[in-house]
Amino acid sequence: MASFKELIQSDIPVLIDFHAEWCQPCKVLGPIVKDVKAKMGDRIKVLKIDVDRNPALAQSLAIQGVPTLMIYRGGEQKWRQSGVLSADAIIQQLEYNGA
Repeated sequence: MASFKELIQSDIPVLIDFHAEWCQPCKVLGPIVKDVKAKMGDRIKVLKIDVDRNPALAQSLAIQGVPTLMIYRGGEQKWRQSGVLSADAIIQQLEYNGA
């Protein structure tokens, strides 16, 4: 599998959903993220990262709570938000960041 640094080097926005199996809000956000991907198609990439399976990455990015969403483009973090958001709010951020 490609490294995190390789995955975020994309020219199109990469939406990252940091989540955990035990997290109820994460379970709510999951279908919302799928809906965003369905609506935006190839204009974005989506990564789901389980913080319990990737603790070093979560720690290096200072993930304090889940769910946490991030948008990367060209290797740079463009946006970050914790909590459940609507599909429209996420799409607005993705479009603002070049989707």
